[in-house]
Amino acid sequence: MKNVIVDFRIHKDEKKYLISKGYNLFICPPSNLLYDAVCGHPDMLLHIFDNNIVVHKDMNSDFIKSLVLQNYKVYKSKSSLEMKYPYNICLNSLSIRNLFVHYINFTDENLLLIAKDKKLINVKQGYTKCSTCIVNDHAIITSDITIAKALSLEKIDVLLIPPGDILLPGLNYGFIGGATGLIEENVLAFYGHLDHYLYGKEVLAFLNKHKVEPVFLRNGKLVDRGSIFRI
Repeated sequence: MKNVIVDFRIHKDEKKYLISKGYNLFICPPSNLLYDAVCGHPDMLLHIFDNNIVVHKDMNSDFIKSLVLQNYKVYKSKSSLEMKYPYNICLNSLSIRNLFVHYINFTDENLLLIAKDKKLINVKQGYTKCSTCIVNDHAIITSDITIAKALSLEKIDVLLIPPGDILLPGLNYGFIGGATGLIEENVLAFYGHLDHYLYGKEVLAFLNKHKVEPVFLRNGKLVDRGSIFRI
């Protein structure tokens, strides 16, 4: 069975599409420690790399057990999430190749311990994973200039797009990372459709360059639901 972690507010059409393609959905439980717009976003609530998952220390125990049953080592964060930035970003980091990218001053201590063998890249964008769509181990899409510069220096191909035109109900706009997720090695899923995105043509050309297939879980504008994670 193919498994993905998704926000509890996933649209019924998105859910239906994934299930029809043989995916088992792990619904990320919301946290009342975060404001409503992002309270169920997986990229705010946990971080995955290799066979390890770090969840926020107040994560629902049944959800943790479901991850352990998938043979993941699950660790709890040292710090609790808090409502306001930067105390809500402690797990919202990016792992790609041998790199760990985040606003390191505010990364959870337990997560840093587990990431100690990776090269730490400090950026001033705390919502690092929200802001970054991983295309493959050598390519990303982001609207954040600091992430773009840092990863370009690491020989990662970067498509830098303008911010905006992604929905995030309750906030002005969302991020490309939070509206996407790799569901197979070369298949990138979108919450919404690139036909309704201002920079859809640029994104499609970039995916084509890297031989990554886009799949659209629903027709309509892109929505930031906090990243789709394959487990």
